[in-house]
Amino acid sequence: MGFIMDGLDAEAYDREYTDRVLLERILGYFRPHLPKMALVASMITLNAAMDAALPFLIARGLDQLHGVADLEETIWQRTAWLVVAVLLSGALSWTFNFFRQRYTARTVGDVVLKLRQDAFDAVLARDMSFYDEFSTGRIVSRVTSDTQDFSNVVTLTLSLLSQVLIVMIVVALLLFINVRLALITLTIAPVVVFIALAFRRIARHTTTQARRVLAEVNATVQESITGISVAKGFRQEQRIFDEFRKVNAQTYRLSLRQGYVFSGIFPVLGTVAGIGTAIVVYFGGMSVIGGAVTAGSLYLFVESINLFWFPLISIASFWSQFQLGLAASERVFALIDAEPRVVQTDDQPVGELAGEIEFREVDFRYNEKEQVLAGFSLTIRPGETIALVGHTGAGKSSLGKLVARFYEFQGGDLLIDGRDIRTFDLEEYRRQLGIVPQTPFLFAGTVADNIRYGKPDATDDEVVAVARQVGGGDWLDALPQGLETPIGEEGRGISMGQRQLVALARVLLQDPAIVILDEATASVDPLTEAQIQEGLDVVLADRTAIVIAHRLSTIKAADRIIVLRKGEIIEEGDHEQLMAQGGHYAELYNTYFRHQSLTYIESWRNEVLEPA
Repeated sequence: MGFIMDGLDAEAYDREYTDRVLLERILGYFRPHLPKMALVASMITLNAAMDAALPFLIARGLDQLHGVADLEETIWQRTAWLVVAVLLSGALSWTFNFFRQRYTARTVGDVVLKLRQDAFDAVLARDMSFYDEFSTGRIVSRVTSDTQDFSNVVTLTLSLLSQVLIVMIVVALLLFINVRLALITLTIAPVVVFIALAFRRIARHTTTQARRVLAEVNATVQESITGISVAKGFRQEQRIFDEFRKVNAQTYRLSLRQGYVFSGIFPVLGTVAGIGTAIVVYFGGMSVIGGAVTAGSLYLFVESINLFWFPLISIASFWSQFQLGLAASERVFALIDAEPRVVQTDDQPVGELAGEIEFREVDFRYNEKEQVLAGFSLTIRPGETIALVGHTGAGKSSLGKLVARFYEFQGGDLLIDGRDIRTFDLEEYRRQLGIVPQTPFLFAGTVADNIRYGKPDATDDEVVAVARQVGGGDWLDALPQGLETPIGEEGRGISMGQRQLVALARVLLQDPAIVILDEATASVDPLTEAQIQEGLDVVLADRTAIVIAHRLSTIKAADRIIVLRKGEIIEEGDHEQLMAQGGHYAELYNTYFRHQSLTYIESWRNEVLEPA
């Protein structure tokens, strides 16, 4: 069945925990709820006692009726107490079970809530390299599906406690009724336990694979929905459906296998229990014939055996069933325990930054095979705007990511105002960092909500003021409801140019000391282009800025242009100096930027409009 498992390898951060370690972690989530657990345990004990009392009461009634000549006349007088006792026992059993279920549900809910919070907190704590390497859909699956399945552990643990108490009560009752028959019953119990434990390993393996393939389904669905516009544009709906059908079929096969494993254990255990009951009935019947045991006692014993087998089978199958929850908890704990790659050596207050940035012999690579920077050095003065230019893969975006502390560098030093960036309180540091990504991401809400995102306590007047500063505020008039215009997921509902303007306003409201701008490459109309350029001028003014530049106007406006190739600075200066050198920058200009220049546009216009 190896084909079923194809493509279901563990993630790089996955770990294998022993059952003991997992149980210790799980118990840690139970400890804050010990009072409720104690109440549940008492309800379980009382409920088990009431369930065990029912056959005992009936057996006593049978013994009282044995050998009575005037049974029709005296049956009510002899059994009235039995009817009342049975009704009372059933009512109390229901009451105890009701409170048990109520507080169990609350405990399970509280524990799963805490685990999901811890898992989501771990997701927020992961650095950007984590998201570059691992599928978002699979991560979401661990936070949602796996934490929910973790509730199986909680429910089964409470159920186990109930079953153990019932077994203890019934064993004591069996020994009280007849020691010989009780010992015969107990000799069969180890066989049941042994068979159940034999299922344990295969159940754990199958369940883990089932969780992985579910994560694969989530990842496929999320990617398909996110890229649906591209799929429709290239008429690839059938291809997406075929890919989903393939992974969905794999899920189906694994679910069948999982069902076979878990449904197979109960018939086997039931057969063993049936054989044990038959043996006890045979020897018990012989004892009744010999007068050693009364009929009522034999009935009590047989009923007690049924009470004994069911919880014993439940306990024996516990480890196999428990693997559902353990496999889910193992995946969640692996996410929580994943070691961060960005490691701070201290947690020092940052204070107000001037904005000086110094790369000193920095080595950086995304992985062992992809060296990006080697002995890289660069100093950016406070308030200076530098434009990074170069071909794809030159290392432009990597510099911005290192300054944002999204990735860990492997050698050298990165200093901010002369201090090692690894010693900063990251949360405080990033408050003074403004980042505008190449494709601005906006959250569902209103335009005002997204501008206020970096400064939640900003007043409406402050939001309006910064929005008016960007592009002169003219872009607001194009929005149907101004700043209260609703935005869909990822900014749907407004144009790409408007998204860029919102992103600039968001950074401006934050008022950072350092700005990292990865200019968008998407084309916009000339008016929006002018508004964006005006917004950039406002955002970059009097701030240290690193610009991964794609617009000629931004490059020319920079204080210094840094030309990169394969992680090395090969040229630097302003536009006129670099053009005069006729080097790599001049080549990039003629290839990528010349068509944006006013001279080129005027020349093209004259050629086109000049009469033949």
